[in-house]
Amino acid sequence: MGKNKGKGGKNRRRGKNDNDDERRELIFKEEGQEYAQVLRMLGNGRCESACFDSVKRLCHIRGKLRKKVWVNAGDIVLIGLREYQDEKADIILKYTADEARSLKQYGEIPDTTTIHENAEGGEGEDGEEGVVFEFDDIDEI
Repeated sequence: MGKNKGKGGKNRRRGKNDNDDERRELIFKEEGQEYAQVLRMLGNGRCESACFDSVKRLCHIRGKLRKKVWVNAGDIVLIGLREYQDEKADIILKYTADEARSLKQYGEIPDTTTIHENAEGGEGEDGEEGVVFEFDDIDEI
């Protein structure tokens, strides 16, 4: 048998809870960037986004975000525009629901934009994903 030289496997990485983005500074768009809302996920790190300059673009999630930040439909993101392809862009940053509300307050994104509350990962208060079931009271026999 070989000697284990690594620091663990998938379960060790899964247990890490890096909250380095706890209260990060709000990042505004610069030249060559635009705000967008993800319309739908296409797979393979790509998604269709409606940019707030009224153009629909095919966006690619950059490698730094790919397996660390989960992008879902309805999320507000910052994209980097491509000079040579106007119909394609790269997702640079995903905004949390609080940051998106702040952007709306500053007038950076339109007031008509709907911000999804479960943008943090889709988990309930118990930490479990899923659907809430409601049952009618059934009388015991």
